[in-house]
Amino acid sequence: MTGLERQLAIVVPVGPGDPAWRQLSRDLAACAAGIPVIAVACDDVDRAALSREWPACRVVMAGRGRARQLNAGARAADTEWLWFLHADSRIDPPAVAALAGAVSRGRDALHWFRLGFEADPAHPVRVNALGAWIRSRWLGLPFGDQGFLLRRRTFLRLGGFDERIDRGEDHAFVWRARRAGLPLVEVPARILTSARRYQERGWLRTTVGHLGLTAMQAFRFSRGER
Repeated sequence: MTGLERQLAIVVPVGPGDPAWRQLSRDLAACAAGIPVIAVACDDVDRAALSREWPACRVVMAGRGRARQLNAGARAADTEWLWFLHADSRIDPPAVAALAGAVSRGRDALHWFRLGFEADPAHPVRVNALGAWIRSRWLGLPFGDQGFLLRRRTFLRLGGFDERIDRGEDHAFVWRARRAGLPLVEVPARILTSARRYQERGWLRTTVGHLGLTAMQAFRFSRGER
């Protein structure tokens, strides 16, 4: 990881009442120590507690909404590269090694990781992981829980995440990147995300809901609508 800590900043939005960042902080301490982390809290988050329990991160404040938080983190960074992670992401050494490889190659692109879920191997979310790979690789639609990695200047040139969108700011950003001709590049490693919503709301109901929402957003965002 030599030099990566001088080139890259990790941006993590932290929402009110969400404890998932605690496990992510342990992951990053174990396999990405030294890389600066910017935790972006909204008004309802206890900034003092976040700083106390995650001393390795720099805490900045932003208005409520993931797009606002991610944009604030990007503005606070002073590195060439940005890695956007959701608070419920899980990271391991192979993911960080693949990340370092992507940075070292220096390609100006929107990089994304393969998606997995923290769940029992028999749980049907493994179908969702396959679907996420097909959506990303063959349809060119990776989502934010797949750990977007790109140059900071490219992110700013594209205008960042649209803060006027209540949901799907990551989806809209991908369409904007595509229209600008920015390549979408797979990083050959996996990051995990929580399967909590599938477990709480039911797999079928949640999956069908996501498919419908994705199709609706794709129709709007591909036309440049919000």
